[in-house]
Amino acid sequence: MALSREEREQFLSEPRVAAFAVDAGEGRAPLTVPIWYQYAPGEDVWILTGLHSRKNRLLQAAGRFSLLVERVEPTIRYVSAEGPVVDTSPATIEKLREISARYLPAEKVEGYVDFAWKNHGEQVLVRMRPERWVSSDLGSI
Repeated sequence: MALSREEREQFLSEPRVAAFAVDAGEGRAPLTVPIWYQYAPGEDVWILTGLHSRKNRLLQAAGRFSLLVERVEPTIRYVSAEGPVVDTSPATIEKLREISARYLPAEKVEGYVDFAWKNHGEQVLVRMRPERWVSSDLGSI
């Protein structure tokens, strides 16, 4: 059964690792990798990625991407959101801290942020405006 708008937005706002997919060009399957993301109901989705990464090059060429988020307990549920890139800007340490706090225990955030800021290279923040949604709750099959 498909989820309502409120259900799918709430589900996407939960801290889950997403499957990120972007067109990889002619003759290639989409690039699909796990990724941290940030979302609040009614807003744009955003991710951080390396400025010089393949992911960012493909994003800039395609101009859009998809995220798929799922869970298997207590029921099988998923939400997929796809849409255009609406903004790309330099990442800030504040945004890195925000997304890290979404996924890591509080006592691990500052250590990870310090490491990532120094070692992951220049990052960009990419915003996507969800236009197409696919969702379902398959119950407790």
